[in-house]
Amino acid sequence: MSNTSFKPTLTLLDATMIVAGSMIGSGIFIVSADIVRNVGSSGWLMMVWFLTGFMTIIAAVSYGELSAMFPKAGGQYVYLKESYNPLVGFLYGWSFFAVIQTGTIAAVGVAFSKFTAYLIPQVSEDLVLFSIGSFKISPAQVLSIVTIILLTYINTRGVKNGKIIQTTFTITKLVSLFGLIVIGLFAVKSDVWHANWSNAWKLQPMKADGSVGDYMAAAGFGAIAASMVGSIFSSVAWENVTFIAGEIKNPKRNIGLSLFLGTFIVTIVYVAANIMYTAVLPLHEIAGAEKDRVAVAASNAIFGGTHAAGALNTGTLVMAVMIMISTFGCNNGLILSGARVYYTMAKDGLFFKKTGELNKNAVPQFGLWIQCVVASLLCLSGKYGDLLDMVSFVVVIFYVLTILGIFILRKTRPDAERPYKAFGYPVLPALYIIMGLTFCSLLIIYKPNFTWPGLIIVLIGIPIYYIALANKKTDEI
Repeated sequence: MSNTSFKPTLTLLDATMIVAGSMIGSGIFIVSADIVRNVGSSGWLMMVWFLTGFMTIIAAVSYGELSAMFPKAGGQYVYLKESYNPLVGFLYGWSFFAVIQTGTIAAVGVAFSKFTAYLIPQVSEDLVLFSIGSFKISPAQVLSIVTIILLTYINTRGVKNGKIIQTTFTITKLVSLFGLIVIGLFAVKSDVWHANWSNAWKLQPMKADGSVGDYMAAAGFGAIAASMVGSIFSSVAWENVTFIAGEIKNPKRNIGLSLFLGTFIVTIVYVAANIMYTAVLPLHEIAGAEKDRVAVAASNAIFGGTHAAGALNTGTLVMAVMIMISTFGCNNGLILSGARVYYTMAKDGLFFKKTGELNKNAVPQFGLWIQCVVASLLCLSGKYGDLLDMVSFVVVIFYVLTILGIFILRKTRPDAERPYKAFGYPVLPALYIIMGLTFCSLLIIYKPNFTWPGLIIVLIGIPIYYIALANKKTDEI
C-alpha cells in the first residue's frame, strides 16, 4: 500500500545541510587548477569564486520568494510552470532528468571512486575490469554505480534515513574543510604568498608548466566566463532543497532561510579554501596540479612527509578521505531530492505514471530507481565529463528564467500571498539576470562546445512534451 502524501520531517538544520551538502562535491578540490590556467593570477582566481558566490547567494535569496509562494514538492519545476507555462516547466524537468541531475550524480559518483583508489588501488580508473571490443569498464565505474545503487536503496527506505546520512556527512565535511583551511593558513609560506599576490590582477593564460601569455582584446572576458564554468558547476544544486518542500517543516520560512544559510556557508568555505591554496602553493603548481587535484597538492604541502616506501603521503591520505566523505554525502543529497521533481511531473501527467506514486515509506521509489538507472548508464558511458561541460550553461539559463519569473509573477499575481519577498528586489534579481545572461553569452561566443549540445538536449524536450501531452489526453478519454 502506498502513501498519498509526503511527511514533513525535515528541520531547518536538515534543509540547510541538504543545500550545503548538495553543493560541496569534488569541484572545490579540483577546478581551481583550470581557473588558474584561464586567468593566470591569484586576484582573478579569487574574483571568479567571489562572482560565483555572489551570483549564487543572490539567486538563492530570490528563490526564497518563490519557495514561500509554492511550498510544495517539485521546486524549480513548479516555479517555471507557474511563471510561464507547463512547457517551460517540462523543459526544465526533462533537462534535469536527462543531464543536470543524473549527469551530476554520475560525475560525483566517479569522483568518489577516483579518490577511493588512493586507499584501494584495485578500484583505479586506470585499470580495465573487462572489455567488449573498444568498450572498456573500469573498477572505478563499477564502484561509482554501486554507491549510487546503495544510496538510492537507502533513500527508498524513507526520508529519515537520507537525512541522517546528509546531516552527518555534511557536518563532517564542513568541519574537516574548515580544519584544513585553518591548518593551511597557519602553514602559510610567506615567499609563496608574496609571489602569488605581487602581481595579482594581471589577466593572462597560464600553462601547466607556469609559462604565461597574453589575451587579445576582449578574449579576457571569455577566459573569465570559461573559468566560471568550473566554479558555477561547483556551486549548483543548492536549489535541490526546493524539490523536497513537501517534507520540510514550516516550508514557507525554512526553505528560504536554508537557501541563504547553505549558500552563504559554502561561499565562505570556497573563498577561504582558495585563499589557503594561494598561501601554500605557487601559482604554477595550482595550474599544473596532477590530474587537477589542487587540494591533494595543497594537503601534501601542508602535511608533507611520507610513510614507508610505497605507502601514501600523509597529505594525500587526508584529502582522499575528505573527498570520499564529501562526494558520498553530496550524492546522497542529489539522489534524495531529484526524484521529487519527477514525482511532481508525473502528477501533472507529463512523466511515467508510476513515478507519481509514493511507497509505504512516503517516498517516490520508482522515481529514485529510474534516476539511478540513468545515472548508472552515464557512469558506464564514460561521457559524463562531456555532459557536465554543458551543465553549467543549461543550469544558469534556467536560473535566469526562474528569477525572471519573480518579475512576471509580481505583475500577473500581484495579490498572491508572499510570506517572504526576494531580498533587494528589483535590483539584486535584475543584477543576477544581467550577470547570468552575460555569462551565457560569453560561453556561446568563446566556448560553443559548452553551449550548443546543452541547448539541443533542452530542445529535444519539446517534441517529448507534446507526445506526453497526447498520451495524457488519451488516458483521460
